[in-house]
Amino acid sequence: MAKITIIGAGVMGSTVSFPAIDNGHEVHIVGTPYDKDTIVRLKKDGYHVGLKRNLPQGISYYQIDEVKEVLPDSDLVVAGISSFGVEWFANDILPLISEGTPVLLVTKGLHSKGNGEVSSFVDYFEEKCEGRVPFHAIGGPCISYELADRHNTFVGICGYSAELLSKIHGWLNTSYYHINTTTDVVGFEIASAIKNIYALAVSMATGVAESQEGLGCRPHYNAQSGLFAQSVREMETIIKCFGGNPEENIVYGVSDLYITIESGRNREIGVLLGRGYTVDEALEKLRGMTLESVSAVKALSEALELKVSRGEFDMNSVPLFVHVNELMSGQKTVDIPWSLF
Repeated sequence: MAKITIIGAGVMGSTVSFPAIDNGHEVHIVGTPYDKDTIVRLKKDGYHVGLKRNLPQGISYYQIDEVKEVLPDSDLVVAGISSFGVEWFANDILPLISEGTPVLLVTKGLHSKGNGEVSSFVDYFEEKCEGRVPFHAIGGPCISYELADRHNTFVGICGYSAELLSKIHGWLNTSYYHINTTTDVVGFEIASAIKNIYALAVSMATGVAESQEGLGCRPHYNAQSGLFAQSVREMETIIKCFGGNPEENIVYGVSDLYITIESGRNREIGVLLGRGYTVDEALEKLRGMTLESVSAVKALSEALELKVSRGEFDMNSVPLFVHVNELMSGQKTVDIPWSLF
């Protein structure tokens, strides 16, 4: 039996408790400073207000000021944070984790170094702690409430140590939570991060259709499929550009792209842009939502422009991304560049 401590009581981190408990492990959930009310309710009756479901029996719950009571002797720490909680985790939690304890991130995105360079969050955290703690990340399609209902879910986990990946696989893999592992961290993390950008892009077709025929009209499936095909081509190009292996890892990005187009926050902003809203107007309508695609576009744009300046990349190879970047910069409204695909 392993001791698994989940930092963050959001929906994605909390759903990891289901396979962990089903495999007979000792599970603890520590809320972030923003999860106080969620933890209060979980302590009361185990009901998770975000998931709208009860978490499995046997979990222990803690407020953030109790974190030092539970972190020692953990066999696995799950960082159940969004990309906007990365700095907090690095500064406040990482120093408390025992040396050698593996950490598993549910976070998807890219870390901008501020000079045009980007890194995966796995690499960012390992550099931050000078290799004292080994990091790993989950990617692939996973709707939280489906995992909580123990529906079949296929994901990947990346990390640099095949031995540690095997341990994590053993702790969390179940009859319904199917895990593959890969040591191609760069390819895996790039695929996981940029799918949010391209989910926004494909979803623009729905908004364009609604702008022409009215809300609730029949979707333009041909347009969505064309954008999906171009998205896959550009995702492969970008993964290769950063040194990853698309043959091994494009499956996680593409499968997650599919599910995000069907439902998700990044779909919503794409639909609004397709209807003709500017990015500022769309963001105002979605105020309060965590939109990883917005920060990912900025980080990726800076990184690709740096590669262009070095003669390492041609932006003409990613015309759909270029258009999304123009939209995010407020330079244009949607005018999908079909002739450039």
